[in-house]
Amino acid sequence: MKKVLLIGDSIRMGYDKYVKLALEDCAEVYYPEENCRFTPFVLRYLHDWLGRSGFGEDTDCLHWNVGLWDLLELFDEGPAVPIEMYEFYLHRICRRIKRFFPKAQVIFATSTPVDEAGYTKPQDVRRENRVIEQYNEVAVKVVTQYGFHVNDLYGFLKDKPLSWHSDKTHYYTKDATKALTDQVLSCIGKYIDITPKEIDYTTFFPENEKEVGF
Repeated sequence: MKKVLLIGDSIRMGYDKYVKLALEDCAEVYYPEENCRFTPFVLRYLHDWLGRSGFGEDTDCLHWNVGLWDLLELFDEGPAVPIEMYEFYLHRICRRIKRFFPKAQVIFATSTPVDEAGYTKPQDVRRENRVIEQYNEVAVKVVTQYGFHVNDLYGFLKDKPLSWHSDKTHYYTKDATKALTDQVLSCIGKYIDITPKEIDYTTFFPENEKEVGF
């Protein structure tokens, strides 16, 4: 069977179990239980997740995303990880991915758009789509230098209805979850030639944003 690794923040946590279910007949799918958060967090724990999964050089596909935590703002102090440091950490992660998964098809998913109007409280975290676009532009520039593919989830979701949001950041509604799952499956299948099975969403249960974090 193929081996597929999913790494990413709480956006990934909305579709990972459905990807695993859809591929259960043709691929082993592993993803960390925890939110993978910032670029420094991914850099620090990538080898830990590798160890837990039992995957290695035989990994067929790595689908990953990182960025929404890096660019979040608190107390008007600017992004948590400035864009030049985001670029720095992305290069380090990419080099480590090349080292750990030399034969894998690597797919980077761009950070998804937010409902900016939902960020209303002065003490709240802040994300702006114009900033997300800037970070995505840097990310695409970096990952393509390493020969990685891009799954443009930002472009995929940019014009979708606001009703797809479960809150200001997440897409844990049924329609959005199904669409994101299908998009990720389509991208993975394209590069490692596997066909997912149909998923029954009648028992869909949305993620709890409080549990997965922002």
